[in-house]
Amino acid sequence: MMRGKFITFEGIDGCGKSTQLASVAKILDEKGVPVVVSREPGGTLISEKIREILLSPSNSEMVNECEILLYCAARAQHIREKILPAINDGKIVLCDRFQEATFAYQGYGRNIPLDVLTSINAYATGGLNPDLTFIFDLSVETSIQRMAKINKAKDRLEQNGVEFFQRIRNGFQELSQRAPDRIRVIDAEQTIDHVSDQVIKIIQNLII
Repeated sequence: MMRGKFITFEGIDGCGKSTQLASVAKILDEKGVPVVVSREPGGTLISEKIREILLSPSNSEMVNECEILLYCAARAQHIREKILPAINDGKIVLCDRFQEATFAYQGYGRNIPLDVLTSINAYATGGLNPDLTFIFDLSVETSIQRMAKINKAKDRLEQNGVEFFQRIRNGFQELSQRAPDRIRVIDAEQTIDHVSDQVIKIIQNLII
């Protein structure tokens, strides 16, 4: 049996990554390609419980060290319980956020040294890297406008200011330059259909 593929979708809030993931999942499913859809933090019962702790606004006293260890604890469980078994079963795993979010949010956003994050993340992942990562690049201004339109209550991370999210956007851009063969940056200011066309073409080239 052929090994499956692991594809991750990244970007700041409002970039459309979740919409694009759902669209890809639908297209692949219609073509008879076995797909598993997941998210981080989350994806398993244990990891979803950790997600609740991480995102709850009531946990505002959480320190950065606790935050990063919880994210990676959720990832360790997620990989071994859900992602790896699916890949080994020949399935395409589509994940809403993964390790690039850790480096962008906790590294560039929280200013935790990248070498520290690299070590912690490597232990959590056991060395697993996505086969393909999309970063949907969006200005912070557009992100704020889109999030205001859906009128969603802000989680603990979303309560940070504009400068925090600008650092994250810059972080995603820098990360893409470090792994250009794996990470594809898509202009998320475009229409949903235009973005979808680009995404599915790249994925088809990967799995054909």
